[in-house]
Order: sequence, then C-alpha cells, then structure tokens
Amino acid sequence: MSQLISGHGFPIENLAIGKIIEVDGSRFIAELDPAISELSRVYAGETYPIGQFGSIVRVHFGRRSIYALVGRLRMKADYEAERGMPTSVSADERIIEANLFGEGEWFKDEEGNPRLNFERGVATYPLPQQTVYITPKAELRFIYGNAKGAVIRLGEHVGSGGAPCYAQMNELLGKHTAVLGSTGAGKSGTVAAIIHSILERGADAGHQHWHPQIIILDPHNEYGKAFAGHQRLSTDEGSLKLPYWLLDLEESLSLFIGKTEFAATSQSNIIKNALIAVRGNAAGILGLDESKLTVDSPIPYILGSTTELDEFGKVGGVLYEKGLIGAINKQRPAGQNKKDHEDFNKVIRKIDSLLKDGRLRFMMTAWDGAQDPLPEILNQFLTSKTKIQIVDLSGVPNEVAGTASAAISRMVFQLKVWQSEDERARSPVLLVCEEAHRYVPNKGEAQYEAAQSAVRRIAKEGRKYGVGLLLVSQRPSEVEATVLSQCNSWIVLRITNDADREHVRSILPDTMSGLTKMLSGLRRQEAIFVGQAATLPSRIMMRDLTDDQLPRSNDIDFDKGWQEPAMNAAQLTQVAVRWRYQTK
Repeated sequence: MSQLISGHGFPIENLAIGKIIEVDGSRFIAELDPAISELSRVYAGETYPIGQFGSIVRVHFGRRSIYALVGRLRMKADYEAERGMPTSVSADERIIEANLFGEGEWFKDEEGNPRLNFERGVATYPLPQQTVYITPKAELRFIYGNAKGAVIRLGEHVGSGGAPCYAQMNELLGKHTAVLGSTGAGKSGTVAAIIHSILERGADAGHQHWHPQIIILDPHNEYGKAFAGHQRLSTDEGSLKLPYWLLDLEESLSLFIGKTEFAATSQSNIIKNALIAVRGNAAGILGLDESKLTVDSPIPYILGSTTELDEFGKVGGVLYEKGLIGAINKQRPAGQNKKDHEDFNKVIRKIDSLLKDGRLRFMMTAWDGAQDPLPEILNQFLTSKTKIQIVDLSGVPNEVAGTASAAISRMVFQLKVWQSEDERARSPVLLVCEEAHRYVPNKGEAQYEAAQSAVRRIAKEGRKYGVGLLLVSQRPSEVEATVLSQCNSWIVLRITNDADREHVRSILPDTMSGLTKMLSGLRRQEAIFVGQAATLPSRIMMRDLTDDQLPRSNDIDFDKGWQEPAMNAAQLTQVAVRWRYQTK
C-alpha cells in the first residue's frame, strides 16, 4: 500500500444529505437536510436515491470512511413520538436509520490505479453532528467486492450503477442456502441462475476440469428445459430406480405400515425381524459378512408373493417362506385363531396393495436374487456422465413422495459418510430441494417423518461431509423449522403473505429484520441477499438468462389458449389413456 489518494475518499458536498443526531452501538440515526426537497441527488451524471432500503451511506473520519446500510426512512415526528419526546419539529423533517458494517481507505496499487481497501467490521464509530454522505457508485463497486476467490455471479446490486453481485461459493453451497419467495416472484429462475453460475464457474476461473455434482428434486418437472445434457430420472420413463430394499428401517416402516400417526408396535417388530432375516440371507448370496450388517444396511432382498396366500400365511396348506413375506410368515403363532394373525395379515395386505399399484413400479420392482444392484442405483445420482441429475417427482404419489425424497437424501448423505476424507474432498454434492414445504413441512404427520429426518440431518451435518443443501420454497412458514434455521445464507424474493414475512423476520439476523417490510414490493427476480455467502446484505437483481436456460413456466396464457379449437373426443381419449396408465 502507498499514499492516500487526494482525489478519492474525501467529502463531496453535492452528496451530503444530513447530520447524525444519535449513535447507538452499530446503528446511527441522521436527520436529513431540510433543504432536500426530492429524495434523490445527481452527481457525475448518475442519479442517487436517498433513504432507499439497502443503499449505502458513508461518514468521513479523518482519512477513513465508515460505511452504513440504510434500513429505514421515516418522519422525525414519528421518531420523537416513539420515544415519548414532545413533538416540536415541522411536518416535513425526516430521518434515516442505518447500520454500520465496514470501513475503508483509498490507496494506489502497484500499477498506480486508485483502489479502496475495504474491510468488514467497524473499529471507529461516528459522532453526533457529523455529516452523512451518499456513497458514489464508483466506490460501491469496491465495497461490493470483485470476482476474486471462489465466487459465482448472481446478478447486479440494485442502485449501484451495474456493480455485479458475487456470492462466496463455498459459503453459499457448503453452509446451505434458502431461496424463498411467493409464486411468480421468480424462484425457479433464481435457482436456475445459481446453478448456471456454478456450471460456468469452471470456464470463468480457467479450470481444466470442472464437474459439479448437482441433484435436483423436481416435483413439477420444470427444470429439464433449463439444463441441456442433464440426466432425467423419472418414474414415468422408468429411469428412476429406487427399490424397496434401499430403504432403512424407518422408511420401510413408513412404506409397509402406512402413514398412521402411531404404527402398532407389534407390526413394527414384525417388519424389523423380517428385514434382519432376509437381509442376512441375501448377504450370503452376495458373499457379504452377515455378522457385520444391520437392519439398515442397503442389502437387496426378495420380497416374495402374496398370490393365493390364506389368512394363516399358507399356500395350499403349506406355510409360504420365500422372501420378506416368508420371513413375516415364519413369525406367526402356531394356533388357528384369526385374531392372533391379524397384525401379520395387515402388513401383508399393505405389501400386496403396494405391489398392485402401477405408480410404484419404480420402488416395487423385485430383485433378481443374483447380482448386486447397489452400485448401479448409486450411479444414477453420482455419475461422471452428467453434471446435473434431475429427479422428476411429478409422477410420484403424495403418500410415498416423502419416503422417496427421504431415501434419495439419506442415500446421498450415507454415501458421503462412508467415503474416505480424500474421496469426500474430490466429490462434494449439492442437493436442490424444490418446493421444500412439500417434503419437509413444519407438521407432525407420520408420512413426512422420514423425509424430515433425512433432510434435517443433511442440514445439521452435511457441510462436514461435503453435502450442500439449497432449499426452495414459496411458503417458508410451512418448512420444517430446524431445517430452515440451519441455512446460513438467504435469497429472499417477493413475499406477499404476512405469516411468511414474519417467519422470514424470525430467521434473519436482527439487523436485517427491517427488510421484511419491503418484501411485498420487490420486482420479479429482485431479491434480498443476506448471510455468510454475501459480501454484505444487498438488494440485488438476479442475472438474466436466455429462454433455453430458464425452467419451464407453468403459467398458462388464457388469451392464447382460448384462441385454439377445443379438444375433440379423439384427443380426450388419448389424455384418458395417459391418465389411466399414469404415464406421460
């Protein structure tokens, strides 16, 4: 560093807007100059708004500038009345409230160019009666940061003259991020922008090899359009294989007993004992050491058949002993009292209904009893062939959607847990949970328990093992609170619901709680970006994407649609066939 530059960092009288009247810790209150008639200033051909939330003001203290983020603009009479002071001001006097966040000093770099040495944190505090200035846009570009380090570009800072907004990639992904916003606010486009920025990071940084591992849980089949060359895992096409034997005990109980709030203990024990037996048998076939396995070990097993099975587990008078159903039958009492066999029959009837449900072929396809299919199943989600795996869950029934998403989340996490440290370091994974309130809702129903448990564990421990979480939801108040609270960065788009705004207020840092008052007025694709991945809390406009980079919009144009002929009987017949066969 060399000498202070005379042309930079000094007070610019045309940008002075008022004087400080109160300093309270890292927050100060300033009274605007009564001569200000319009809440804007023009300097060097640029228009600067005064008092806009998220705008940056500065206070000069010797050679240093102290920077603050504007959080509120209001009438001085309201401020005095709030403190019980007698109101003696004129009707048009206004004050701004701002939070101090950093300091800076100008210097010349080695090439002689002026640069601002900006640092987060405040060591020197302003004093009452000091003048407050608008920060020039040329200076804002230094404060907002540049493209150094492992960063990705999200968009531009609003009101900064085009200063790009960068996010620290390791903080954004490794410590989890929530993208929140009402329907139509641009959540899907924001998620697509983040992922495209990740994909482009390799070329931007000049990396010879760049292979992100991104898994998107897509409940509406909308992201495939945005990413050319992705791998689509779909129940409709049969490309998603998530077999029953992959489920752990908790997920198996959810599948085989159902979504009752309190599953009967006897039925749970029946399934647990049967799983231990059939996994042990399969271990012998695959050459695995049975003594080292548990009931949760992902060992394939034969399910068995329910055909011609009577109420006592027999076929033609002989006890059926094949697969899981056979292991259940072996636990039956010897007597012929139907009541004593009822718990066993309930479990088998549930398995029978699952086998007959065409929507569940992706889970209920039987193991051939010979090859070990686990590596192939894992390779669906972690592969060298593609960078993005999109799991289309639009065709998954609601009653098993939680179980399916839980199995995927847990499988990815468990794989990372059992990798070596070197293997983890070479292959971190990002799990994008779109419509998170659908899979990890803030409710206690048993059908969501497995998904909540799996995603909650990733939220709590994922960063240690190289699993990042990107939660996306239009109803933050309905997302499981523990999961949402583990996010360390937030991209908050327009939110119109009062309950959701209050929920956002409760999870954001106290100094940022005021932003919830402006969330309902944000434009499409405009967001508040706060948290550890942000250089500083910012109001940003997400980057523009081309049409082929955007997710499929679910918005139907009524005006265009009603200009077309109505569907005829033949066309409706084709729709009916897809409906009946549950295929698209």
